[in-house]
Amino acid sequence: MSSQQKQSVSRAADAPAAHEPAGPRPARLSAAAALTAAEGLALAALGAYMLIMGLAGAPDSAQQAEMGGLTVLALAVLPLVAARGLWLRRRWSRGPSLITQIVALPVAWTLVHGGGALIAAGIGLAVAALVVLVLLVNPTATEALGIGPREAP
Repeated sequence: MSSQQKQSVSRAADAPAAHEPAGPRPARLSAAAALTAAEGLALAALGAYMLIMGLAGAPDSAQQAEMGGLTVLALAVLPLVAARGLWLRRRWSRGPSLITQIVALPVAWTLVHGGGALIAAGIGLAVAALVVLVLLVNPTATEALGIGPREAP
């Protein structure tokens, strides 16, 4: 370990701990974190299924199936990281979670127009996305994340 690395490690150890939010986590923030995590887990499960079917199944193009599975697995990271941040009341986590929900709405629309069992999946996804959006713009959640109203200049 170089002397520069040792100095940065000792500085990090001497630095005060990150500011922990005061008070209990609001139920709205807990619900938003749980729903965002559920969306991330569903994406991870879909990605794993696609990857396994690409490797073990008989897809038209194994390369496309495997790449699709890896892509969906990579996309699952965003809501999972955002959910953890929301659970830990990290200010930065609201943005990725909002983006995830906004992206989920057109996906839900496409699923609803897919017919069959996809209609139920699309409706469930749309409801979850809208609920999380409402929960995250709620003043209770924004205050819990340390995001206050902007002051006029």
